[in-house]
Amino acid sequence: MSAKRARIAIADDHGLMRQGLAAILAADPRFEVVGQAADAAGAVGLVRDLAPDVLLLDVGLAGGSGVDVAGRVAGLGPECRVVMVTMHARLDLVAACFRAGAMGYVVKDSAATSLVAAIEAVLRGERYLDAAITPQVLLRLDEYAARKTGPRDPAYDGLTRREQQILRLLAEGRAVAAIAAELFISKKTVENHRANICGKLGLANLAELVRYAARLGIVDLDDDLS
Repeated sequence: MSAKRARIAIADDHGLMRQGLAAILAADPRFEVVGQAADAAGAVGLVRDLAPDVLLLDVGLAGGSGVDVAGRVAGLGPECRVVMVTMHARLDLVAACFRAGAMGYVVKDSAATSLVAAIEAVLRGERYLDAAITPQVLLRLDEYAARKTGPRDPAYDGLTRREQQILRLLAEGRAVAAIAAELFISKKTVENHRANICGKLGLANLAELVRYAARLGIVDLDDDLS
């Protein structure tokens, strides 16, 4: 009797990427592609209706972010393991995906063997981080740990995780529109967060926000791991 094939679902907003991933998996007799989706609602529906063993999930989806989808899938139960397959290699995004419940993270320009290795790992109950970004991630983690030992402000610790994220992005000089696109939220939401941040920290303007972030050592001017 042949071994049971692992059931794989794919969620990516680019049709060609979905087709490419499906072709890689079709070449391996251990895997079976049971469904595909192009948006966030469809991705959650795949897991709810088809109960795949693994969901290959892009970060950027219509109707919501892949990070949010990973969290919703994790809430449905541990049976489906999520592997993020994305073009992004930023530490904050990697960390957010794993916090949300993803078990694997693969960069899209990696070899097909990385994708297969990620699926194999999560099916064993292990986490997988693409070898192409592991050294950079470890370096960033060291830098992050060093910053965490620096001076802290209770008011900063009182910010929500999202507010801390937006504070850092604003301090790095990112425009509101760019932050909105990166976090898959509206510009109005970013502006509301900015106002709340300044209110909680007693900051009058963006210049004071930048100086505050620099004083606490939380500004990272090169957040891309690639």
